[in-house]
Amino acid sequence: MLQKLSISNYALIDNLEISFDSGLNILTGETGAGKSIILGALSLILGQRAEGRYFFNQQKKCVIEGSFKIGAFHLKQFFEDNDLDYEPETVLRREISADGKSRAFVNDTPVNLPALKALGEKLIDIHSQHATLEINDPEFQLLVVDAVAKHDELLNDYRAKFRSYKKSTVKLQQLIDESDKAKADLDYYQFQFDELGKAALSADEQELLEQELYALNNAGEIKRNLLGAFYLMEDGETSAIIQLREAGHQLTSLEKFNPLIAELYQRLNSAIIELKDIATEIEIIEQRTLTNEARAEEINNRLSLIYNLQKKHRLNSNAELLQLQDDLSGKIQQAVFGDEAIEKLKQQLNADKKELEKLAATLSANRKKTIPAIEKHVLESLAEMGMTNAALKIEQVVRKSESPEVRKIESADFLTKNGVDEIRFLFNANKGHALAEMSKVASGGELSRLMLSIKSLIAQNTALPTIIFDEIDTGVSGEVANKVGQIMQRLADNLQVITITHLPQIASKGQSHYFVYKDDEGATTYTRIKQLDKQERILEIAKMLSGDNPGESALQNARELLNS
Repeated sequence: MLQKLSISNYALIDNLEISFDSGLNILTGETGAGKSIILGALSLILGQRAEGRYFFNQQKKCVIEGSFKIGAFHLKQFFEDNDLDYEPETVLRREISADGKSRAFVNDTPVNLPALKALGEKLIDIHSQHATLEINDPEFQLLVVDAVAKHDELLNDYRAKFRSYKKSTVKLQQLIDESDKAKADLDYYQFQFDELGKAALSADEQELLEQELYALNNAGEIKRNLLGAFYLMEDGETSAIIQLREAGHQLTSLEKFNPLIAELYQRLNSAIIELKDIATEIEIIEQRTLTNEARAEEINNRLSLIYNLQKKHRLNSNAELLQLQDDLSGKIQQAVFGDEAIEKLKQQLNADKKELEKLAATLSANRKKTIPAIEKHVLESLAEMGMTNAALKIEQVVRKSESPEVRKIESADFLTKNGVDEIRFLFNANKGHALAEMSKVASGGELSRLMLSIKSLIAQNTALPTIIFDEIDTGVSGEVANKVGQIMQRLADNLQVITITHLPQIASKGQSHYFVYKDDEGATTYTRIKQLDKQERILEIAKMLSGDNPGESALQNARELLNS
């Protein structure tokens, strides 16, 4: 329910705050006083787009904030899906700067406008005489039947299985398409796979071959340089090792003069041993380095094969060619064994469809049993509101599957997310006329009373958001208006109702009564609102009955209406 609405810098409103009760809340006031302005401000926190014309002071930002109790509406999943912090008392806020930029918040967490609108639709239902599209919507009509049937658990189970079924049908079509393509391209895939298999590639082969070929192509230079290094280090008459040995002899003759020289000699001797090892390894490498034109040609041929395969498939390495080989193997397997996977999925889909048909049949039976009770309630409620000649028939059309002989997986279109039923409300407000779709035969006032009777029925069976009636009582008066007020009063036993009205019969039924008025201060006009006490309510209802200066008779009538 809407607990509190705060409005700052909007249209004729500077600052305004309203606290609502849980039952029937009445808003009255003269035409143009600002009742619709308050609704317009509320619509901003419900996701309506903002425009510059809303501002009271063009230099300040507009802030609208609504506090809601949402514990009964099972919205935790919605908050999780939208990464919002769930609070049993949730605050929606909208801030619109003077340049038209808008920001929205839920419990101080920024949200985008679609998320705010989606949440707002779960919290507030605004209904006016001209906003009757919902009642003509087949989805809404089916929702009415399901709400009264009270089979939410069954319906949710069916919808979950239906979503899974639809995903599987998409998967089946993908498998069929892939299998058909794989079969068509099987010879081509097999040729490519065989070609790569014959090449017997390994991941690091290319790099190793390129290194070996480089060495073979430069074998002469490598041998010359290695021989030169070996000559300088050990083989020459004045090689480095010979020179270092001579230096060692010089040091041994000096050991008796300084003990540190002995340590230096040992280090030099170690260096000579290390250099001899290096020289030996250089010699070995030089002897193994051979010019082998046959091997070079063999490597060149192998690398040419690898380069050609990479160029052909527009790849850059053996690793990528090996991955392609694996992919081709998968496609060949799909072509050869794909029918098995398709048949297995078809069997599963057939089993799933039978389960869905069973659940849908139960849903359909529940709806069929519920429809007479809905028709009876709505017609009785309409009769209370003066529509004694109204006729209503809820038509249930059950979509059928094909005969078992020709039934196919792909032709399961008779199943929808709601089962197999199409619901249509047929109506006429006048005796002796054919039933037809409501939008074609009912006036705005008749549709409003019809919606009121339907909402009152739904409210008895499920948790509804706050409902706001914006002057839906237009065109009724007298005892009919009194009956409309009584139905609103009963509706408010199950949910919060906020009603904007010009009728004293309806205004008198409210648990709380708010008066909207204009206040002129200097050169500026403000929209104000106040909650009326008992005496103020008597006076306001008396004015609604007889004008600005009500007499005692009007005051007495107002007292009687409030006490009725």
